[in-house]
Amino acid sequence: MTNADGASAGEMSIEDKVAQYETFRLETDLSVLSEAERQMVPLLIAASKEMDTVFWQQAYGDRDELLASLESDAQRRYAEINYGPWDRLDGDAPFIDGVGPKPPGANFYPADATREEIEAAAERGEEILSLYSIVRRDEEGGLQAIPYSEAYGEHYRRAAGLLRQAAELAPEHSLRTYLTLRADALESDEYQASDMAWMDMKDNRLDVVIGPIESYEDGLFGLKTASEGYVLVKDREWSDRLQRYAALLPDLQRGLPVDAAYKSEMPGSDSDLGAYDAVYYAGDCNAGSKTIAINLPNDETVQLEKGARRLQLKNAMRAKFEKIMLPISDMLIAEDQRQHVTFDAFFGNTMFHEVAHGLGIKQTIDGSSSVREALGEYASAIEEGKADMLGVYMVIQLAERGELGPDVDLRDNFVTFLAGIFRSVRFGSSSAHGIANLMRFNFFEEMGAFSRDESGVYRVDEPRLRQAAEALSAKILTLQGDGDRQAVADFVERYGSLSDGLQADLDRLAEAGIPVDIVFEQGVEVLGLEGVEN
Repeated sequence: MTNADGASAGEMSIEDKVAQYETFRLETDLSVLSEAERQMVPLLIAASKEMDTVFWQQAYGDRDELLASLESDAQRRYAEINYGPWDRLDGDAPFIDGVGPKPPGANFYPADATREEIEAAAERGEEILSLYSIVRRDEEGGLQAIPYSEAYGEHYRRAAGLLRQAAELAPEHSLRTYLTLRADALESDEYQASDMAWMDMKDNRLDVVIGPIESYEDGLFGLKTASEGYVLVKDREWSDRLQRYAALLPDLQRGLPVDAAYKSEMPGSDSDLGAYDAVYYAGDCNAGSKTIAINLPNDETVQLEKGARRLQLKNAMRAKFEKIMLPISDMLIAEDQRQHVTFDAFFGNTMFHEVAHGLGIKQTIDGSSSVREALGEYASAIEEGKADMLGVYMVIQLAERGELGPDVDLRDNFVTFLAGIFRSVRFGSSSAHGIANLMRFNFFEEMGAFSRDESGVYRVDEPRLRQAAEALSAKILTLQGDGDRQAVADFVERYGSLSDGLQADLDRLAEAGIPVDIVFEQGVEVLGLEGVEN
């Protein structure tokens, strides 16, 4: 077995595995906050820590028992990074002797429950496949659903109390409303009202994304949402530069390179684009490779009515660019194209990836189900692939319309896009983003969007990259609209694997000691604030 860097899993010491992550101090200028907002930050961090505890239970089980059983500080550190004994950069392979494979459904379902058994239980009308329940065996050995608010009641109630304390300090009515409704949601498992309220926030400097949100951890059905928390400080200057693109979504939707049936839905134009510095990550978003942009909410009803908010996490993004992207480019991008790998292009490509989640359709064209329900465990990877490609489509369209300014050079976006593939495929096959990047790399290679010379460096072919981007966009949008799970499975099998040639190039990155991702030094102490007793 090989890991995402190309080194044999058996050859890498646990110390080498820990060294794949570069430490980054997560902080920002808190002087932009009012005194009341500064008092809110420790409360929001404390609430996020409750999500961290819950995610350990969802991803693995008993955190303290696992860590106490490990022999070395390096093993414990790597378990903390991965939230369990399975290596997220190595396809979830166990890195602890005697640990078996990670259950596809993590700890959301009984490890011995089959997909067929779970589906049969769901047909009886139980909330087995709810986004907000875990599945456990009852006394007779059958399957039953336990709502999150019950299964994680102690931690969710504690987090809710902290959010309500923060709401009392919030200077904006919209932020107070959101925090209060989110607290209610943690105790009721009803999240739509708080998602709507989150969309209504426009002017707040301080933000928190908290609760059970993304479904990547559920590799069995792609449904169960995992708990996480981000505490964020808005960069208003950068955010003002981004906001104008939201109003262009409906027109961009009409221009998608597919038949009308595959673009019949109209995205909300109330979407919010913003740049933020993150000051705390917890739970799902902190496991393994770190998120650098947020596109929420996931509720299709909210998206159609309100659009979405796309939050670019600027400080984490810059850390990845400087510590990972530039060293990768120095090794794998042709010397005459390296000047086109820029932070502005990296920021723009990431932003438009997130915006592109709002394009396409959320329901299959026959109206029978949502795309997410139809594609099941493949939904996340194919959706990330869609956002990758429609992000490129948006960059091209907006540049041609003059919306990106007179000095834009699309070669920056294209070459940075290629360098970004090498960064992201190292996240491994257990990551939806990693699979999406593998599909993109292999499809583009097949269409000649880039070439590799004998010295092992890559060069973008701009006309062919444009053609490949349009072709792959059309293919993915069609797969989603048709809702044909088998067709998607065949596509992922064909394009979602790591070739020997790409593996060899990733080997070189590993041998050079280029980190795969970042890990945070974070918390109230880093920010110079006092903690909260909870």
